[in-house]
Amino acid sequence: MNNKVRAFDTRRKAAPALDTPTDLPDAAVRELSARLNEILADAFALFLKTKNFHWHVSGPHFRDYHLLLDEQSEQILGTTDEIAERVRKIGGTTLRSVGHVSKLQTIRDNDENFVAAHDMLRELMNDNKHIAASMRECHELAEKHEDAATAGLLENFIDGTEKRTWFLFEASRAAERSRD
Repeated sequence: MNNKVRAFDTRRKAAPALDTPTDLPDAAVRELSARLNEILADAFALFLKTKNFHWHVSGPHFRDYHLLLDEQSEQILGTTDEIAERVRKIGGTTLRSVGHVSKLQTIRDNDENFVAAHDMLRELMNDNKHIAASMRECHELAEKHEDAATAGLLENFIDGTEKRTWFLFEASRAAERSRD
């Protein structure tokens, strides 16, 4: 990433259009921006997968799962703007396209014609666990660079991700009992 980050300095002339002033060192901006962009790409991938499953869920618990997945997709999408804005606040740049998302995402797409409800819930549960682990790693990085704001933002998102994981786990247990 070619990123020139400056500390707050009122003696300089106007900064280039995207050169956001920050007191974080260049290395911190590069490392944190890279990790946050990976989390952002995974959030978009998980949002779309959750919506896909929301649109294609079927079975005896259709209404419950349909509403659960709609609610969860909104929660996931709700994190994206704050993550991207955090990257910009610290002086980094963020995702620019769907292609950029596909290069960075670690969440695997699911393009199957049919996925059983139980399998949908379990897959989403595991994807949410994966994102929570990525957020924890980024949180450690933020603490290493003494970036309390990024760490605090991630703490709230980790909690929300863990709640989604819990709900998906419990719903998948109900789906499993329905299959028996």
